[in-house]
Amino acid sequence: VIATKTGLKLADYVVTEAGFGADLGAEKFLNIKCRKAGLSPSCAVVVATVRALKLHGNANPKELSQENLKAVEDGLPNLIRHLENLSKFGLPTVVALNRFPTDTENEIKKVIEVCKAVNVDAVLAEHWAKGGEGAANLAEKVIQTIESEKADLKFLYKDEDSPKEKIQIISKEIYRAGNVSFSPQAIKKLDEI
Repeated sequence: VIATKTGLKLADYVVTEAGFGADLGAEKFLNIKCRKAGLSPSCAVVVATVRALKLHGNANPKELSQENLKAVEDGLPNLIRHLENLSKFGLPTVVALNRFPTDTENEIKKVIEVCKAVNVDAVLAEHWAKGGEGAANLAEKVIQTIESEKADLKFLYKDEDSPKEKIQIISKEIYRAGNVSFSPQAIKKLDEI
């Protein structure tokens, strides 16, 4: 919180790495850090790779350097789920597609097309190979998104909700649980809390 607030006093834009995924890191960042610190992000960036999408699509880990559009397509629901999660918080979102040297143009094109179909821009990020120049398009897209789309941060639960209610809301909204059950031991702990 101190680092973020200091950065906001010193720069026009502050980037915070909020943790892994829009189900774990971003949820805590938004529901806890932003709420308690009075912060309201202007944009979210989800980092994705073709390699990770292939793995989510059950590609053979030893064959990730080979083009596999089916595995990319089969892995894209994972990325879309993260985008859906962020939309619940009212944040405009951009996908940073970090390029690996073995990613093919067809695989990259597929990710960008699917993101576009769900109204999210995906930008090829090549900073690993090209340094700052390789991230310029991503930075420009984030600034453009901040300037053209209004963020309206919404929290998933109210501060005054009980811990049990908060767990139920997060479980259902972020993890898509149909129902949440609590063991007697868990209920005892929640009562203590």
